Amino acid sequence: MKASAFSYARATSVGNALELLAAHGDKAKVLSGGQSLMPAMNLRLIAPELIVDIGELTELRGIAVRGDFLNIGALTRHADLLKSPEIATHAPLLTEAIAHIAHPAIRNRGTIGGSLAHADPASELPACMVALNATIVVRGRSGERRIAAADFFKGIYETALSAQELLTAVELPVARENSAHFFCELARRHGDYAIAGLAAQSIIAGDRFAELRMAFFAVGDRPLLAKAATKLLNVVVTPAVLSGASAALDEELDPQEDQQASASMRRHLAKVLMTRCVSTLLGRPNPNAGGLIDGHRVNFARCERRARRCAGFAAA
Repeated sequence: MKASAFSYARATSVGNALELLAAHGDKAKVLSGGQSLMPAMNLRLIAPELIVDIGELTELRGIAVRGDFLNIGALTRHADLLKSPEIATHAPLLTEAIAHIAHPAIRNRGTIGGSLAHADPASELPACMVALNATIVVRGRSGERRIAAADFFKGIYETALSAQELLTAVELPVARENSAHFFCELARRHGDYAIAGLAAQSIIAGDRFAELRMAFFAVGDRPLLAKAATKLLNVVVTPAVLSGASAALDEELDPQEDQQASASMRRHLAKVLMTRCVSTLLGRPNPNAGGLIDGHRVNFARCERRARRCAGFAAA
């Protein structure tokens, strides 16, 4: 299948791109890296009348530390983020997560802005932005808006970005003293869409969490900033405390069922990820270890059976 007929315009500046978007509204689509847009067009899931190519706007590319914040241009490619010493130093969660994005050919073309604007609920970067408490910077003809990442993602492929606005940058707080991160995703093969995943950022004070942001992905219609994580703050995390947080997480989850996994399986895996996260960040033995979630050996059939048993017991 090939895309339906469309017109093409290469923007010469951010201002020019905004003029084109204002003139064509939701009949136009922005092309940055094209790794999500072009497959969707070829499958005729979308059929824009105009493609606005912003790929040559160098002003939207680059990584810079400005005071206590890390600024990333929207057109910065995944491969550049992966290699960046600034990202590795000030936002190491991103460095770890980006290695899980598809394959090198995709990372060489895909951009951070394109990934965030696409808002795939199984994507790694939206969850990382939520975990890192990032600010999404968007620009329209009336000026600039700054949107907290937790408020930016509205649903499956839906964001707070209007058809006349352009995502221009992302701002992240630089990693603070005693900060620690966790990232893990479950997929049938490396590079496949995640079945369940978790990105977390924390501040450790002794043997306790002073701060903890857990952002789950692929378990709902958008990244989920788990309120259950607050039950783990400023307390000694005993098995009983962790069990209470896990139960609270279960109440928050609303996973979808698809050809990859059932809803009950995703619920089960999200709770296992929470346990693995806490164990890793606090440096404790993990009761769910044994090859379950190291990104390599995962027996999904066994997970599915266990999840269905748990769902059956809960129903009973």
